[in-house]
Amino acid sequence: MRAEDISRILIIGAGAMGRQIGFQCAASGFRVTLHDTGQDVLDEAMQRLGEFSEHYIRHSRLGENETKEALDRVRTETDPERAGADADLVSESVPEDPQLKGKILGRFNEICPEHTIFTTNTSSLLPSMFAELTGRPDRFTALHFHDTRITDIVDVMPHPGTSSQTTALIEEFAKRIHQTPIVLHKENHGYVFNAMLMELLRSALTLAANGVADVEDIDRSWAGIMHTMTGPFGIMDSIGLDTVYSITDYWAHQTGSSQQYKNAEFLKGYVDQGLLGQKTGRGFYNYN
Repeated sequence: MRAEDISRILIIGAGAMGRQIGFQCAASGFRVTLHDTGQDVLDEAMQRLGEFSEHYIRHSRLGENETKEALDRVRTETDPERAGADADLVSESVPEDPQLKGKILGRFNEICPEHTIFTTNTSSLLPSMFAELTGRPDRFTALHFHDTRITDIVDVMPHPGTSSQTTALIEEFAKRIHQTPIVLHKENHGYVFNAMLMELLRSALTLAANGVADVEDIDRSWAGIMHTMTGPFGIMDSIGLDTVYSITDYWAHQTGSSQQYKNAEFLKGYVDQGLLGQKTGRGFYNYN
């Protein structure tokens, strides 16, 4: 299959990143199916897509007619069989658990056509950790998006079993959806930018979890000196504290680090209260 043959995109997971990826594809002319387990999740996703499209209009990235046409290209589906039956490319954005990701993609391996390319939007795992579970490791790679509202950078990270044809196809597809692909030569936890970012977030969490300074002052220190709009905790609010917690907890278990466990416990206090950041209106900061 060639990149120009791709026309239908399946987004597995209609959370914050799944929605962004879906809208970017739809705005670039592709037919998009958002799949999740509950219709309520999908209904909220469509509402958020409407809000997302308004951001594009306000910043003159798309006109009103273009955003309407993009939204018209998006459909929702809870049934896996119907969702994957005609997909040319799959983008997976489910929680950061390699067994869960492998199980879900393995299920869609039974549903999707033989030519369908599978991609993962994992932010911290390596595709080789669950490549075999997908059932089509040669047609599987990481295609990782950042916040599409502020950057067009995407990471293309093949695993050792990814075919060169798949890597080239995904690189070309990224360009077709108006993104700038960064192609990695080898697997690396956190790709390029996230590898640097996670060190910053880990340091900030350690300072807060150990009571060295308040969240607000840690952010003031970073933003004031680096002249950025926000600090590490503001960044975590943007990512979603459930996602940051999932990553931190996973690596705590992988490394056995007592500090990582302490950092995860610090985040869990917010997650258990439903304070997940910008997407819920409150996290470390109040967005209401």
